[in-house]
Amino acid sequence: MDRSPTGEALLKEKAGFEVQSAGTWPQAHRRVSESLVNWADLIFVMERHHKEYILHLNPEADRKTVVLDIPDMYYRNDPELIRILKHKLSTCLGIKM
Repeated sequence: MDRSPTGEALLKEKAGFEVQSAGTWPQAHRRVSESLVNWADLIFVMERHHKEYILHLNPEADRKTVVLDIPDMYYRNDPELIRILKHKLSTCLGIKM
């Protein structure tokens, strides 16, 4: 499933954001790395185990990592996934999506 690229596409449409999505699976197109974690000012993850993976790379990332609690049941650009992401990102960032 491709939740992260969908979120990346939504935020790239907003001015003032530099966005990169990455996965935790070995076969991910772009894999989360310590340098990517360090680059980010804010990290959105879909599930708790993703945050645990990030904290394994850099424990100090705890303060900037937000769990969205979106289960792995959506394909890229699924309309329901887009609706959920817009709502959750708007709430977290205080912006209209």
